[in-house]
Order: sequence, then structure tokens, then C-alpha cells
Amino acid sequence: MELMEGLLTRRSVRKYQPRKIERETLEEIIKAAQYSPTAHNKQPWEFLVIDDPEFLANLRHIQRWTSFAKDAACVVIVCGDVERSFNRNKEDEKWSFIDVDCAIATQSLLLAAWAKGIGSCYCGAAPMQRVVDALHEKLNLPDNIRPFAIVPLGYPAETPKQPDDRYHPEKIHWGRW
Repeated sequence: MELMEGLLTRRSVRKYQPRKIERETLEEIIKAAQYSPTAHNKQPWEFLVIDDPEFLANLRHIQRWTSFAKDAACVVIVCGDVERSFNRNKEDEKWSFIDVDCAIATQSLLLAAWAKGIGSCYCGAAPMQRVVDALHEKLNLPDNIRPFAIVPLGYPAETPKQPDDRYHPEKIHWGRW
């Protein structure tokens, strides 16, 4: 798939065929995500792949908008290592690029999956603290790991509807607002 086609046609997929995704394919998809840019090239992301049917069926109890994940081949939990991220934690300034870095990696993951004919759907974890805490507890994550996104993956059971047009030239500002 040509890059621009993938960017313009990728849509959230919530209905999947009952079909596994080969491990090599998942590794290729995650490899693409690991090539994403990060602040100061810290590469703080980690990827947890879960294909346990019981976990997938009960994920909706952790993040309520993931009920369709029960039919996915797996989910990828995109996480960030808060100790590894580019951040500042001083008296006068506190910030971290952890969520930005994980967001970029998640977008790359979604696009790489689509290029392989695999549907996906971005489901948030961070900044919803209740979801972050529940994932920490359920998955026994280390304290320095922040779950950012939950991405169900599977071969689409239907073709996602394409919008008429998302291009809005009036939202582009040239040189000034």
C-alpha cells in the first residue's frame, strides 16, 4: 500500500474475522512503531501484546469503550517508560514527552497494521487515571511503565466506511492566523 493511500484510508475497525495474526506480522508492525520519532530520541515506548481470550473479553471492565476487543486477534498495549522519557522535573518546571512519544508510536502502529491488511482501533488508556491504574494492577506493570493506548488488532470482518472528505483548507493558516 502506498503511504498516502494508507494515511487517507485507514479507519477504526471494530469487527474482526476469527483469525490469528502471525507473530512475524505483529513483529513487523511493532518494528514500524519503533521507528517513530521521539523527543531526544529517548525511545521510551514498550509494547505488550496480549491474545488471551479471557483478557480480551474482560478488557471492557477496565476500559469501557473496548467491548469489541473480545473479537480481536490480540491487543497491543502501547506503554511508555517514564524514567526513560525526555522530561524535566525541577521546582520551576515539570513536564514529560512520554504521552507524545507514545502517541506517535501508536499512530505508526495503526498505519503499519493497515498496510498489512489488519484492522485496528485506537482506544485510550492515559490520561484516564482509573484505566492506567487498572491496567497496572491487572497486568502487574512495573511502577515506571505508563500504559498509554490499547490497540485491538484483527483482520477486518467488514470494510470501514470512508468519510466523504476530511480535507478542510479553511483550517490551514498561512503565515498568520
